[in-house]
Amino acid sequence: MPADESPAVRGTRRAPADAVRTDGPLAAAGAGRAPGTAPRGRAAAGSGRAVPRAAPAGRPSRTPARSGGRGGRRLFEQARRAWDRPLTAYYVILGSSLLITVLGLVMVYSASMIKALELDKPSTWFFRKQFLAAVIGGVLMLIAARMPAKLHRALAYPLLLGAVFLMILVQVPGIGMSVNGNRNWLYLGGPFQLQPSEFGKLALILWGADLLARKQDKRLLTQWKHMLVPLVPVAFMLLGLIMLGGDMGTAIILTAILFGLLWLAGAPTRLFAGVLAFAGAIGFLLIKTNPNRMSRLACMGVSEPDASGGCWQAAHGIYALASGGWFGSGLGASVEKWGQLPEPHTDFIFAITGEELGLAGTLSVLALFAALGYAGIRVAGRTEDPFVRYAAGGVTTWITAQAVINIGAVLGLLPIAGVPLPLFSYGGSALLPAMFAVGLLIAFAREDPAAKTALAMRKPGVRWKTMRRRVTKRTSGER
Repeated sequence: MPADESPAVRGTRRAPADAVRTDGPLAAAGAGRAPGTAPRGRAAAGSGRAVPRAAPAGRPSRTPARSGGRGGRRLFEQARRAWDRPLTAYYVILGSSLLITVLGLVMVYSASMIKALELDKPSTWFFRKQFLAAVIGGVLMLIAARMPAKLHRALAYPLLLGAVFLMILVQVPGIGMSVNGNRNWLYLGGPFQLQPSEFGKLALILWGADLLARKQDKRLLTQWKHMLVPLVPVAFMLLGLIMLGGDMGTAIILTAILFGLLWLAGAPTRLFAGVLAFAGAIGFLLIKTNPNRMSRLACMGVSEPDASGGCWQAAHGIYALASGGWFGSGLGASVEKWGQLPEPHTDFIFAITGEELGLAGTLSVLALFAALGYAGIRVAGRTEDPFVRYAAGGVTTWITAQAVINIGAVLGLLPIAGVPLPLFSYGGSALLPAMFAVGLLIAFAREDPAAKTALAMRKPGVRWKTMRRRVTKRTSGER
């Protein structure tokens, strides 16, 4: 060592590469390297790659936080890519609708057992009728899912004329029937009845979608008279026939479908607001002049019935939901269905679901309806066919609006409108057109060009040919 070298300089000098100590921990770490190879950190620095640095003492490392953030972003990207796949809407519509229907069958059986025994019927009486309607509805859904859009458009006018004829027939004395004060049923013989107004919803959607699509092809929707006529007069005719029977709930759903079609057609705000104000004024007069409807409006948000027994159904619906807790009292263990809650298997089946399956069951039902509605919006938003857009939007508006009105009434947030929960409540007249409408959504999801290609690739013959073509392109040296 030079004599004139200061201690500070001596402390900053590095040892030669061949003078690395062999008795320290570094020697043990590099014992397995070949002679003449540099340590990993220095080799990485020489190759241009970033050298990992240890965190200074006293400063926490940020690696776990970054990895957690990256993991969350990675999951979000995977979910987004999965949702953007061509067949996602197809499977979501099919799966959610079938799950709602199957769970509805289970709850109809559980909620209607006591009611059937009160009527001197077998405990499975309501369930067997609902199961038969579900089987027929499944066939209708399959037929609708396989039909092309042209055939759906061809059914629009015959379905509308048939629905109008049946709704007029309801008002004929001796043919129409009154149930719970509403005259909107036709007797078919035996235990079977038919409510034509439920088919009027489907008829308005198909006919209105075909009408607006033809006018859009001719570029007539820019004029307000072509947008309103004859769509609004025909819708008001259906509303008048429904209101003759006193069915305010179905009239509200039909009005929501009309507004949905006008919104999809691009109605200007002032025109949309004008139609909404006119319909709202008529609805207010109909409610104000009817004591029964006023009493239903007064039952919003009540927690107990009054002294005269009013709001009994609304209060006991809240009791059923409150007693369910997180996971319910168990399937079939409801107390409110033992004569306390009127209509436990129809309008208030959601309350029995909350009592027996708890908050977990009700949230599952809400999630299934949300998934079905969101998938319907995706089908309507991604298509280039105007008929498909109007029809898919109308069906989505129908199912989501009716579900919101039914569940809102059970929760005490909305007046009791007397509408069933779609695909879930008891009633074949409501189940059949709803399942056919779901078949429409499935058919429209299959008609997407990307979905067609994906479905074709899933066929066994096509996949085998594709795999064989890939094998022939390989060279003899590849494995």
